Amino acid sequence: MADGQDYFIILLILSVLLNFLFPVPASLSPPATYSGFLIIGFGFVLAFWSRSLFLKNATTLQPSDEPTSLVTSGPFQLSRNPIYLGMASILLGVAVVQGTLAALAFPVIFVTLIGFFIIPGEERKLEKIFGEPYREYKKSVRRWI
Repeated sequence: MADGQDYFIILLILSVLLNFLFPVPASLSPPATYSGFLIIGFGFVLAFWSRSLFLKNATTLQPSDEPTSLVTSGPFQLSRNPIYLGMASILLGVAVVQGTLAALAFPVIFVTLIGFFIIPGEERKLEKIFGEPYREYKKSVRRWI
């Protein structure tokens, strides 16, 4: 079964390929499209910062593996899923750089897929492993932002 990173990579590739293979009229043009690079940069920083906290806490980066610690610091204080938020930001930034409304479908598809097919299973797993501390964390920190 695909995980969040798989969905991200597939949608990123599709977004770029479809933009070149089937170009549609741009809704944004430079210099407005350049702001997409800031959004992409934000996404990378958020995703890598979050991943570094997993490493620092010696817990798994793989959703299929069992985590050994509950990470709630850094960007996890604002979002329970900052890595996915970073990936969504990268897709949004790519859409802005492309400047087309069609490209905005890809971050929306990503957030929808992750929200319905990935996050609920991860949350059940975390609740089973960490119990009440995770339920308290879940009450105090939103899923996305």
